[in-house]
Amino acid sequence: MDTQPWILRFIDMPQSLIDEEPETSLEILCYVLFSNPEIAMRVFQVTDSIINATLDTLYMVFFSSIFAIIFGLPLGMILTITKKHSIMPAPRFNKILGTFVNIFRSFPFIILILVVWPLSRLLTGTSIGPDAAIVSLSIAAIPFVARLFEGTLDEVDKGLIEATLSMGASKMQVVMMMIAESIPSLINTATIMVISIIGYSAMAGAVGGGGLGDLALRDGFQSSKLDVLYACVIVLVIIVQIVQSIGDYFSHILRTHNYGIFRGLIALFYRLSGRVQ
Repeated sequence: MDTQPWILRFIDMPQSLIDEEPETSLEILCYVLFSNPEIAMRVFQVTDSIINATLDTLYMVFFSSIFAIIFGLPLGMILTITKKHSIMPAPRFNKILGTFVNIFRSFPFIILILVVWPLSRLLTGTSIGPDAAIVSLSIAAIPFVARLFEGTLDEVDKGLIEATLSMGASKMQVVMMMIAESIPSLINTATIMVISIIGYSAMAGAVGGGGLGDLALRDGFQSSKLDVLYACVIVLVIIVQIVQSIGDYFSHILRTHNYGIFRGLIALFYRLSGRVQ
């Protein structure tokens, strides 16, 4: 079975690598692009480290965002509907729950990582690395995004809620209606959350969380390798721009009802929520 890197199907092996037996197409490509072997090796090392760190960052951000939405949206909804003049008023419960949310929001993220270290070790079997960082990132993001979702859901027209109730809708149907009415704003809120988690993930690198933050601090700053440091910054900027662009795109198509290829999916959600497009 041929185990040669796939790029050799299109280009010849660089002269400087004939005796080295490179294992990856990336290494071969670097030597093709740069005639100086030392520069080629350095570019390969930095690029390989950046790719691995980026994958760790995306892994942490993706799962932390999923957990933050799964727990943050219901928490934000509960904070909204239990207010004094809402559909399920419970002011005392709302105040107690809001206090707990504010307590967790008040922790600086670096300190929060240390506080939840035993929980991370219990859930993941380790206190360092991307898996452990997901626990800290999720706990930091849930109260933050809950307050953001609460503010978004508060903007739903009170007259619309009263009209829905007057037509005999159950309180759960009203909740679904509120979510459906707020989808474009909820997407903007989720975009802010994801970008914040990206920033948190970079800080998690300071305590062994892995990812681009860890690479920038350990290999870039502490080892005085400015190329690594600046490369990490550039990649983080690119990731943030991509996330923001995706969030803006989905928010725009929902506000303008120009759903394109997502028309069937959106129609299904509206049908489940009982809302007419």
